[in-house]
Amino acid sequence: QVQLVESGGGLVQAGGSLRLSCADSARTFNRYAIGWFRQAPGNEREFVAQISWSGRSTFYADSVKGRFATSRDNAKNTAYLHMSSLKPEDTAVYYCAAGERDGRRPSEYAYWGQGTQVTVSS
Repeated sequence: QVQLVESGGGLVQAGGSLRLSCADSARTFNRYAIGWFRQAPGNEREFVAQISWSGRSTFYADSVKGRFATSRDNAKNTAYLHMSSLKPEDTAVYYCAAGERDGRRPSEYAYWGQGTQVTVSS
């Protein structure tokens, strides 16, 4: 069974960068697409980025396009979300999720990480 563990969140100034990691301790990682979502207080969970099981296909929300990039290393059972030019409005809890298809809705993902806080100060 997929067990996702996230790391890499923290506090950063506007314009800065962070890299989030999403590791699968159960080693079934390369069977699944990985989605990245975020949720700010009072808001619904929103789609950020997605990468196919092979890593050959990615898709981004308009709000992060050109600033965020997702990648994966199936040999290390890990996916990454590289975030640059961060803005205060990027502040949220970020989640990675695994699913059998390339999706952009939370309901399309069966397995979720615990979330990691990203705070961008102005």
